[in-house]
Amino acid sequence: MKILMVGAHQDDNEFRCGGLAHRLTKMGHEVRFLSCSNGSGGHHIMTPEETAKRRAKESEAVAELLGIQYDVWNINSGTLMADLEMRRKLIRYIRTFSPDLIISHRQNDYHADHRAVGLLVQDASYMLIVPHECPDVAAMRKMPVIMYYEDAFTNPEFRPDVVIGVDDEIDTKLQIAHLNVSQVYEWLPYTNGEEVPQGEEARFEWLKGMNITESTTDEEVMAAPRGYSVRFAKTAARFRKELVEQYGQERGSKIRYAEAFEVSEYGAPLAGAVKELLENAR
Repeated sequence: MKILMVGAHQDDNEFRCGGLAHRLTKMGHEVRFLSCSNGSGGHHIMTPEETAKRRAKESEAVAELLGIQYDVWNINSGTLMADLEMRRKLIRYIRTFSPDLIISHRQNDYHADHRAVGLLVQDASYMLIVPHECPDVAAMRKMPVIMYYEDAFTNPEFRPDVVIGVDDEIDTKLQIAHLNVSQVYEWLPYTNGEEVPQGEEARFEWLKGMNITESTTDEEVMAAPRGYSVRFAKTAARFRKELVEQYGQERGSKIRYAEAFEVSEYGAPLAGAVKELLENAR
């Protein structure tokens, strides 16, 4: 099957569903990442041009690690707009790949680029099957399933329809973060006022943050201040009830890392082959 993950920036797909992407690739499915902007605005020292080039190299390394195709549109970050030109660009892109499943942002988010991409996916959705819209690329014959990444916004609140345990993918997810050097060791620490330690080993330990074990409680995870181990573990702690419902008490209570998704009403219902795909990915 074909799975398309559409992010506004390079790291949106990686951090929100990199575990699922890697698992599906290993299962033999075709996964593609699309970043709708080039990351040019995400640095405090490098020029936008230098930042875009560096982020492109980091994304190439992520693509190699995951075994996927990673496309980056040459549009400056911070400038994405949900206008007709961009909608048609996305329609043509999606039709050309013809995915069974699309995963992207919800429309409510702190970042204007995230909101724009969420709205673009929503506005493109029905038009994917309309032949007279973008007639230069054949219309799809059926709607893909569309899902949203997890977020923390509450108006409306994120609904965890699908929660996937990714304990066996946590090393890959941490390596993904580690490959995004300009983002996780430079730009984000600058915006958060954090100091990054020197040295490769110390830096990676700082990246991980808290050492999470089987005995670590959900309350401890939710109270932890920082670190990518914590970030990826908070999904499991936040949606423990759903993990138990979907995996059973014994297994669901032990999962430490997870990725969560909400099914969008703008795509096809979660049923049939795509539902089986996600069940098999658990």
